[in-house]
Amino acid sequence: MPSQIQSESTVIVGAGQAACEAAVSLRQLGYGGRLLMLGEEAYLPYQRPPLSKSYLSGKTEQQALYLRPAAAYEKLGIEIHTNVRATHIDPRERTVALSDGTKEQYDKLILATGGRARPLLLPSSASESPRLSNLHYLRTIEDVDHIRQQLRPNFRLAIIGGGYVGLEVAAIANRLRVRVTVLEALPRVLARVTAPELSEFYERVHRNAGVDIRTSTQVERLELDASGDAVKAIVCADGTVLQTDLVIVGIGLIPNVELAEEAGLAIENGIAVDESGRTSDPNIFAIGDCSSRPSALYGRRIRLESVPNALEQARSLAALLCGHPCPAESPPWFWSDQYELKLQMVGLSEGYDKLVIRGDPSSNSFIAFYMKDKRIIAADAVNAPAAFMFAKRIVGRQPQIADYSPLADVTVPLQTLFTART
Repeated sequence: MPSQIQSESTVIVGAGQAACEAAVSLRQLGYGGRLLMLGEEAYLPYQRPPLSKSYLSGKTEQQALYLRPAAAYEKLGIEIHTNVRATHIDPRERTVALSDGTKEQYDKLILATGGRARPLLLPSSASESPRLSNLHYLRTIEDVDHIRQQLRPNFRLAIIGGGYVGLEVAAIANRLRVRVTVLEALPRVLARVTAPELSEFYERVHRNAGVDIRTSTQVERLELDASGDAVKAIVCADGTVLQTDLVIVGIGLIPNVELAEEAGLAIENGIAVDESGRTSDPNIFAIGDCSSRPSALYGRRIRLESVPNALEQARSLAALLCGHPCPAESPPWFWSDQYELKLQMVGLSEGYDKLVIRGDPSSNSFIAFYMKDKRIIAADAVNAPAAFMFAKRIVGRQPQIADYSPLADVTVPLQTLFTART
């Protein structure tokens, strides 16, 4: 390893999974310089996916969310400053100004700033919905702690947004005997990420469990109670009035790019980086949900909100900074847990022209292959882990399928449909 980087200082803005993985990977690859992580929250780096799943349900304790104990970072020589926000980057001086009035010098700067919950913007108002005692977003430990205090049996919960988070919360709340209504502005749930057949499947599952799913429903305004501090009803654009005790908004994520933009870095649906993670400043890098990069696999620049993607980018960047070969790009994958159903997705299905379903959705175990020009570009698996692992191995190669019939036939082993040349 070049001797100069042993005396370098690398500052990581962010303390999520991408930031933690980058720091640990750098140490594991022999990086001997100073490593400092800056986190806005009061906690050590923790996992976010369980927040809308097992942590919300109470099955996972807060300590179990932490990626590593404090002693592990001390042993690796990784400094973590919590409860502090980076307020300004000076690329010329190579400094980061912090909310506590101090500055940190860097030789290399890694931006792992993640994203924040997209606010609810109401047609009846030019600004976002006000902060109210029973209206919540779900992004942090504190968010979930507040929600858990209000998830009571027979309470009426309105979830605005029928994406992954909204449906995961609906499943947990339903199990806690909360009366759940999901309001989705688009014609179907999961509309941005999956096929109509999968949307129909999940709508049926939730409705059969007792969840009220309302699609093509636009929220017009909120009615407040006498205190003016809580929502008592949601008024929809069609005039429907939904009485509620609790509101959770899950309508997407906004990448945190403001710090980078103010520093003059290129922004393109996130902090723009090259294949290696380098920004328009050669000493500043970006990884995870906040970054967009060119994809050789998909032939365009993409930004992914995915833990596996964040971890892969962190490891690749650590390899680059330590002079090691970077691993090849792999197709992105995602997952969602709802009731006893594990949805596992690999690849990006945008632009598909044919969906091939293998298995019977009524059995709650099947896989759907997304085809484009007779090539497999993505797959969604429900309670089909073996099929998903096979799909995960082949989607990156986008193999061509001349005949769809064997692909849909569960009696034909998947392995027999592909050769080393596909």
